[in-house]
Amino acid sequence: MSERPQSLARAIRKEAARLGFAAIGFSSPVPQPLAMKRYKNMIQEGRHGEMGYMETRMEERADPSLLLPGLKTIISATLSYNQAVEYQPGAPKISKYALIDDYHRVLREKLEQLVEVLNTILGEPLTTLIAVDSSPLLEKSWAEKAGLGKSGKNTLLMVPSAGTYLFLGEILLDREIREERHLPHNHCGSCSLCVECCPTGALVDGGKLDATRCISYLTVELKREFTAEEAGMIGEWLFGCDLCQEACPYNQQALVTADASFALRQNLRNITTDTILNLTKSGFRELFYGTPIFRIGLRRLKRNARAVAENLKKRAEP
Repeated sequence: MSERPQSLARAIRKEAARLGFAAIGFSSPVPQPLAMKRYKNMIQEGRHGEMGYMETRMEERADPSLLLPGLKTIISATLSYNQAVEYQPGAPKISKYALIDDYHRVLREKLEQLVEVLNTILGEPLTTLIAVDSSPLLEKSWAEKAGLGKSGKNTLLMVPSAGTYLFLGEILLDREIREERHLPHNHCGSCSLCVECCPTGALVDGGKLDATRCISYLTVELKREFTAEEAGMIGEWLFGCDLCQEACPYNQQALVTADASFALRQNLRNITTDTILNLTKSGFRELFYGTPIFRIGLRRLKRNARAVAENLKKRAEP
């Protein structure tokens, strides 16, 4: 490898921008005790709800070299899905990230292309592992260490030029890539709009999330039937929730917008609860295959739709 570390990082950054990545950075896999402490505190306090998978593989979360022997560098990369979506008043809502093709596939394909670029630039075979929500990594912590941005009071990674409507993925590789960059600072300051706008009080202590009160968790992650309280908490959200992101000033003034791969599925924008409740399995597949919504299945989507229909009915009553 003849290139100096800084010029190598610049060459990779240039190719990443060509592929559409909003931000990219490099970090060495050193221990992150503070991040692990925060993660364990969430588990111990039960703020992760019924996401049992978060309680597993703690050793790998603390030491990512267990995922890839010989690990030297973690590349963190983000892809923006920030585009304007208008909702009809009094109608069900679906989070922006679910109105487009499933990001797991799109982001993985782009990371695979970046690996090909790495092989070309370095001129030698690499051992790599691509992670898109598929490995026990402290993703936001590594992104912060790589200088991409900082987690805001809504707990999401915030990149100053791109906001928080971002998908995050990683490439673990057995070659050292270094770049001198200043670690990001907290851009939230005294702003607490995201905390104030959350109707369920899921954001606590400016940077902590109580998933059991989060609309996204309830509509996406929770597998059982809702309690009466949970059904009321989701409001008009059929899948996911964007309220804390809609309130963030950085999303309203972002210079980087949605990647061209993420075209809105127009047939999902104004979908009704009646449409959902009358869907057959084949109809569900036709409408939602290839989107994140397909992952939760028809039963849970109908559960959400029943709750939303009841909530909208109550709001319409005089």
